[in-house]
Amino acid sequence: MSRPVLVARLLELDAAGALTTAHVRAGAQVGGVNVRTVWRWLDAARTEGRVERRPRARLELADHAWEVLAQAGGNVAALHRHLKEAGGEVPSLASLHRVVRRDLQAGRVLPDRAVVRREREEQQTRQALADLALAGPHGGGVPKTAAPRPPHPAPKTVAAASVWEGGAPVGVALPAGARLVRTSSVRAVTEAVGQAMAVQGAVCVFGDPGRGKTAAVRMVLHEVPPGWKVTWVPVPVRPSVAGMRRAVFDALALPGRFPHTSALADAAVTGALSEARVLVVDEAQRLPVPCLEYLQSLWDHPGTRMTLMLCGAGSERALSRLPQLASRIGAWQEVPRLTGAEVATVVTGFHPLWRTVPAPDLTWIDRSCAHGTFRTWAALTAHLQNALLTAADASVDRALLRRLFQRVASPL
Repeated sequence: MSRPVLVARLLELDAAGALTTAHVRAGAQVGGVNVRTVWRWLDAARTEGRVERRPRARLELADHAWEVLAQAGGNVAALHRHLKEAGGEVPSLASLHRVVRRDLQAGRVLPDRAVVRREREEQQTRQALADLALAGPHGGGVPKTAAPRPPHPAPKTVAAASVWEGGAPVGVALPAGARLVRTSSVRAVTEAVGQAMAVQGAVCVFGDPGRGKTAAVRMVLHEVPPGWKVTWVPVPVRPSVAGMRRAVFDALALPGRFPHTSALADAAVTGALSEARVLVVDEAQRLPVPCLEYLQSLWDHPGTRMTLMLCGAGSERALSRLPQLASRIGAWQEVPRLTGAEVATVVTGFHPLWRTVPAPDLTWIDRSCAHGTFRTWAALTAHLQNALLTAADASVDRALLRRLFQRVASPL
């Protein structure tokens, strides 16, 4: 018999003046509790009108406590000593163990000790620099404001590949003066992504490292149709479902702390994904099957309106491990090497330095070193800039380029 039913029946007997000690003793036997416990239940019902158990306050750990725990390598006893030294009301060591175990099982990720220490040091450094900047030179002078950098001149129009005039979107590093170019691969990715967004489908962008997959996707998603949002989800190192859930939650910039249960976290994530959104998972080749299943569950949820993009070198092989998701991919878009026919047009649009190099030499550079890999061309551009800046009499010739080849060639 439950507590509310038992207490209600005893109160009825009490109201009728028929309640005896034998009734209370029998109720304790039926409820499997002590006789004194039943008397306390009756007293609470008479004085407080409460027949249920008094709710217990849920013990929560502040973010600072989790940082201390991470610094201690997960040692709960060290956290308990820190809280006692800080003063105030401190829960018992057993309660701390129970709370930490509960939150970790619910998906809370304990930060790496080195990461927490590095973040703290970086924050202290930023604060110190800010203090120095506010103080000004020689104590009390007003620091001068740096002059704004003049914009890079717009490159000339290229016939076979249009230059992306907006510079580089967030997340794409380019040498100074470089511009992204809409190659045939970028146009193909644009078409694949547009079709996927039209049906809220899924698309996989793959290709060997250095081909420009991330840059192509960022160019395409830099300007999405009105009403759409774009969220980039970084894949954690050695990802787990709990870590992936936290990564999606953080990428969506949801308010409040990360929920302590997976159900609450998933409810918050699916609620945010009810708006039209492109969810981009870069470096998807790292994802094990359980993480892919988690992303599929978000995409398949009836309340979400999302287009799922999986990018990375080898992402197509990762998807092959989960046929039920691979079969739902609407477009498999490979980003290949630059072809010999488009190298000259693309690299001269990419950076003005290459416009002074004859087309046959550009072809020779690609065959000898770059091999159609955009990342190698970007590295060569940076090294060529440095060489021309450090040597006044340097000229772009094959002797200089051969020396630069050695800097970008992989030793493997």
